[in-house]
Amino acid sequence: MGIKNLAKLLSEKAPDCITEHDIKNYMGRIVAIDASMFLYQFLIAVRQQGIGGQLTNDAGEVTSHLSGFFYRTIRMRENGLKPVYVFDGKPPEMKSGELLKRKEKRQKAQKALEEAQKADDTAKVIQQERRLVKAEKWQVEETKKLLKFMGIPYVEATCEAEATCAEMCKAGLVYATATEDMDAMTFGTCKQLRGLHHSESRKQPVKEFTLKKALEQMEFTMDQFIDFCILCGCDYTSTISKVGPKTAFNLISKHKNIETMIKNIDTVKKHPIPADFDYVNARRMFKAPDVTDCKKLAPLKWPLPDEEGLIGFMCDQKSFSIDRMKKGIERLKKARGKSSQKRLDMFFKVKPSTKKKKVPKGKGKKRKNSVKSTQKKKKRKI
Repeated sequence: MGIKNLAKLLSEKAPDCITEHDIKNYMGRIVAIDASMFLYQFLIAVRQQGIGGQLTNDAGEVTSHLSGFFYRTIRMRENGLKPVYVFDGKPPEMKSGELLKRKEKRQKAQKALEEAQKADDTAKVIQQERRLVKAEKWQVEETKKLLKFMGIPYVEATCEAEATCAEMCKAGLVYATATEDMDAMTFGTCKQLRGLHHSESRKQPVKEFTLKKALEQMEFTMDQFIDFCILCGCDYTSTISKVGPKTAFNLISKHKNIETMIKNIDTVKKHPIPADFDYVNARRMFKAPDVTDCKKLAPLKWPLPDEEGLIGFMCDQKSFSIDRMKKGIERLKKARGKSSQKRLDMFFKVKPSTKKKKVPKGKGKKRKNSVKSTQKKKKRKI
């Protein structure tokens, strides 16, 4: 879920923290990508028409995730990005409530699917099938195998992928975190990219959120921003009745933290506090998350793709077209050179000149004399 309606509130209260760019603007940038986000998108969206539309090979195995990661990664590389995928580790205990809600939603979707099948309602069957999509462990492992053959680095997070992405950003290993879940900012990522997956298919710009500018314009410290996000609604605790993002913003702006806020609001009638509102531990999750130690990560590299390995895995094992695979490999090789180009801002920062231009001696006088001479000529003609 991330942080409920955070992006919308930032557009209202801190619009300067949001900029839009073409994907090509990130040429040469290293970006940490929440792999699970892409994985779910591919399993849901990379489909054929009709019921049970996920792509499969000759053996009936789902291959939507492999096709999606292969071609999207190539497009990113062709635009000069250096992606590093980060995979989720073990979910934290604090997330058990959110996971239980998701399980209940799946049970409802399963029931709705069975009813749609009985009613022979094709549109509803397809809708519920998508709601029941779940990334399996073997699909995650296959994706890692594919990325290794492609020469794309990946990181296995100890816990939440967004938290490790944010840690990598703070450590200066990556330029930004790419995910749709806004809790990456609550974990402290310096920059967050949204809509990276839309940049090619829908020709929409990438939205870049800058944490520093958000804090400055909202007039929040990082601690206050975390408390505000908890009140908006996060994965680690319940919410207070009638406290949405706008109310949360006003309350933290006024009271500075959740403890002071609770002491000064009507918790009996207007804003009753649920028994499971564990903001203390939710705050701890954001301030000191379980993350992969960046110092122990292997250097991030984007070597040439393993052509033999890719063809063996994707064509021989997964039944992908060998011609299409070879074309994809050539695109990947060609793109590698483009993304290795250095950006100008890697060498220096361009600053506007404050020095006044010197006028060479005599030039000013010549210009005045030339003006006078032309005026005299005009008088003679008259």
